[in-house]
Amino acid sequence: MNAADEFLKVATDYQLGALDTEAQHPFTTSLSQMAKTDVGEAIKLMHQVDVMALREFAAKSAPLADLARTIAATLAAGRRVFLCGCGATGRLSLSIEVFCRMGVLPVADPERVVAFMAGGDLALIKAIETFEDHPEYGARQLEELGFEDGDLLLATTEGGETPFVIGAAERAAEISRNHPWFLYCNPDEQLIRVAARSKRVIENPAIHKLNLSVGAMAVSGSTRMQASTVLMAAIGFAFMHQHDPENAPAEVLQMLRHAAHCDGQFMVPFVEHEAAVYERGAFVFYTSPHYGITVVTDTTERAPTFSLLPFEKQDDRAAQASWCHFLMPEQPEAHAAWNALLRREPRTLEWPDVRHVAGAEVLASYDFSAQLTERRRVRTQEAEHLLFNIGGGAGEMVWEFDGLKERIDLTGIHEFQAHLMLKMLINMHSTLVMGRLGRYLDNLMTYVKPSNNKLIDRAVRYVRLLAQRRTGKLPGYEKVTRLLFEERDKLQPGEPIVLKTLAALGVVV
Repeated sequence: MNAADEFLKVATDYQLGALDTEAQHPFTTSLSQMAKTDVGEAIKLMHQVDVMALREFAAKSAPLADLARTIAATLAAGRRVFLCGCGATGRLSLSIEVFCRMGVLPVADPERVVAFMAGGDLALIKAIETFEDHPEYGARQLEELGFEDGDLLLATTEGGETPFVIGAAERAAEISRNHPWFLYCNPDEQLIRVAARSKRVIENPAIHKLNLSVGAMAVSGSTRMQASTVLMAAIGFAFMHQHDPENAPAEVLQMLRHAAHCDGQFMVPFVEHEAAVYERGAFVFYTSPHYGITVVTDTTERAPTFSLLPFEKQDDRAAQASWCHFLMPEQPEAHAAWNALLRREPRTLEWPDVRHVAGAEVLASYDFSAQLTERRRVRTQEAEHLLFNIGGGAGEMVWEFDGLKERIDLTGIHEFQAHLMLKMLINMHSTLVMGRLGRYLDNLMTYVKPSNNKLIDRAVRYVRLLAQRRTGKLPGYEKVTRLLFEERDKLQPGEPIVLKTLAALGVVV
């Protein structure tokens, strides 16, 4: 049985096109064209989508008080709070742990906040393919970290259907009388219709549910944007207000005011210039001593979202250099850089069947220390590298890139809210850079990397949708799936799987 047959056997479990997070946002249906012709207008529309999502969040924020009480009671009892997710929600979980260790979020003993993501810490900067499709992996990672009765799990999944996260949540409910919380961004009725695994969680009385549906993403299916923003905000605000839980919901209104005020128009020249840098074959080093975890998250997520080359393994001489790379020039070598970023020793997976993709030896070959500068010089044959620094601290954020400089006033804004604002801004920035380079069509992720079952279905869905729009005929699901797998086997780095499959169907875009 080939790979297409294997997927088609389970395809109905991953046909998620009816979910809000997979829908096309009506405000951004011409985003790819606007990114090329009017960056300011594109930023305006994306900013409106962010503000709308925060308004939806504010209307659903009352349960944050209960979440804050649960976190406070867990820590007061001497127990641990665990956080988990997959992909973007995994990175937000690790970010929350880092914020606790930095003192951005108030926790008396940061060692009692433990975050993990599908594939271990290496997945922070490199997608570990297929991991999210395995609920047993979520349960196994939870147990190996020592989760016990009395501990609390905060499980986040943008769509509400990720098997890995569901597996972790269900196992936590079996182990601990301190019921886990399951946070997600699609309406219950939609999830119950399309995914039996979601129905199982929603109807499980031993799991607290926090539904934070905020509608469609600015780019269809790109839950690294609005969905992961509100999920991160929900957990962060609950941590902020452990000792005054009734004030946690009001934090959302404060965030809404800050976001509405910062419209992002200063980014226009930054977007245009970074896109031009890549067009001429140059590279970018992103640095940020203060906002590192937030910056590395965005630069990492560009690869799977837009089929860019990921950060390269330094022991693989044949690996091509990524267009942009995170850099910590103040750290002398790789291990020190990892420790400085995470504020602890990295956690890897040493299981015999996954060690070769997620183990300590593999993680050690990914470097963003000062040594990277020389390594990239050799790898790129001394091609130009420009520095993009996002700095600042109390009361301000400063963007600097090849002669461009902008100071953003953050007077009176809590440091956690500053990270959230940066997340929204840099998500807009990178999305529009990629739009100028043609890395999506309309607001569809035509360069999506079909590395797990959900993303395979998404790619198939986009092929069928675009084919119907251009020919008036909807090709069959199985036919498109088989063609997509054929094209995936031939795909070269940086090629768009959706457009390649459309061409194989004989459809001209």
